[in-house]
Amino acid sequence: MEQRHLGRTGLRVSRIGLGTLTWGRDTDEHDAAEQLKAFWDAGGTLVDTADVYGGGEAEYLLGRLMDRLVPRQDLVLCTKAGSVPDPDRRTDGSRGHLLAALDASLDRLGTDHVDLWQLHAFDPYTPLEESLQALDIAVRTGRARYAGVANFCGWQLAKAGTWQLAGDRTRLAGAQLEYSLLQRGVEREVLPAALDLGIGLLPSSPLGRGVLTGKYRAGTPTDSRGASETMAPFVEPYLDDAASRIVDAVTTAADGLATTPLHVALAWVRDRPGVTAPIVGARTARQLTAALSVETLSLPDEICRALDDVSAPVHRYPDHDWSTL
Repeated sequence: MEQRHLGRTGLRVSRIGLGTLTWGRDTDEHDAAEQLKAFWDAGGTLVDTADVYGGGEAEYLLGRLMDRLVPRQDLVLCTKAGSVPDPDRRTDGSRGHLLAALDASLDRLGTDHVDLWQLHAFDPYTPLEESLQALDIAVRTGRARYAGVANFCGWQLAKAGTWQLAGDRTRLAGAQLEYSLLQRGVEREVLPAALDLGIGLLPSSPLGRGVLTGKYRAGTPTDSRGASETMAPFVEPYLDDAASRIVDAVTTAADGLATTPLHVALAWVRDRPGVTAPIVGARTARQLTAALSVETLSLPDEICRALDDVSAPVHRYPDHDWSTL
């Protein structure tokens, strides 16, 4: 699998990443092991997790698999901290919480460092410079090799990235946000900020939460995430008429290229400007292998333009050049 630099850093990662959102909850150890082995065999290196996935079980599971299945040194390990299971305060970006969470993640993962450590979300109740100081400490003490953020909007990413560069602190290497043909909101301000600051984008849910595979066109399959009690609310927003039109276009493109809607949707986001590696989360190893086989596909320019047009978000002032409005 082709390797790419993460942003303006020396860190190289596979251009498709493996997500572990459902590990330890909907994905058991056997299925997780098959996925990790298939990913590694295909040349994949970037594995993404978080301290809250499965209540910590995803990290425990990944740690056990690295111990006996895939060498730790062959993986670029990414985890996140800052999300908390508190309905009154969903994020805690305090320096104390973040560093304690990192130590707990390292213990669960069974390693002395992660390759990329990210703030899981922006905390409006903690000064941003305090949260960012935790990233500096993590890198300075060797507990993390690189640092980044996730789910930051445009001004938050611009402020964080600029603060780090201006103070000669740890450069932000990556930013993880949802990005797909069904969700192009990052193109308004996040992506321009990331490109300007040299921060690599790691798109989550690149298949539109599974909808872009086309499997929901005839209804909700009983074995899909859309039929799962825990995941149905996650899928439902992308089952509207607007999404259906985009899925139809992806399916038409796939038919014309003798490939699958999954491959078309994934290749589109993988090769967008500023994107380093989409993070793919699969239910089974077979699904993951199908996604990884996109490696040989590059979409023709005319297909890309057609998909751009059908999925184009509405951008108005001040997102576009004011002189064109």
